[in-house]
Amino acid sequence: MNRLDQLITTFDLGLRTVFASPHPGRPYPGSGPEADMSETERQQAAALMRVNHVGEVCAQALYAGQALTAKNASVRAELEQAAKEETDHLAWCEQRIKELGGRTSLLNPLWFGGAFGMGVAAGLLGDKWNLGFLAETERQVEAHLDGHLHKLPQADAKSRAVVEQMKTDEARHAQTAVAHGGAALPLPVKMAMRFAADVMRRTASRV
Repeated sequence: MNRLDQLITTFDLGLRTVFASPHPGRPYPGSGPEADMSETERQQAAALMRVNHVGEVCAQALYAGQALTAKNASVRAELEQAAKEETDHLAWCEQRIKELGGRTSLLNPLWFGGAFGMGVAAGLLGDKWNLGFLAETERQVEAHLDGHLHKLPQADAKSRAVVEQMKTDEARHAQTAVAHGGAALPLPVKMAMRFAADVMRRTASRV
């Protein structure tokens, strides 16, 4: 695929990610009866899943940007495979938000654009940093999801099942990136990534 085709494909991905409902390739982990929760608990769960949905919008954009600028075909293939599994996460989060009577973030176009720019920048630094950025992103997301498992209402087994599967996938993506040669990022970069993620989480939980 030439660069123009890649750009067209990426633009199409952006439109589908932000404005269309994705189709997962794997079964929805949150099947089963709905828990008896209070309205406050449902709103809390919906806000947390909205944050997770934003994370998956960013993942789609991030990996698209990284794949666009990856130097090595095998690295590009690894990024594209990770993105496919993140599409499952995107679809699962959206479904769960709907079940809880919530909505997705109004700022999704902004989240997608910002993450895509970060992905392009990571790819331009070279493949070992590209994969290192992927690994660190997934580690931070895994920790974030672990925190959500403590914040979700105890009775909300459906949301918990979705988050648990997402956490398992993110851990595997990080391990694979390291195995393919991902370099450890400098501490200031890791801290900057955490700061950006915190801003996203606080904003997405409300807007």
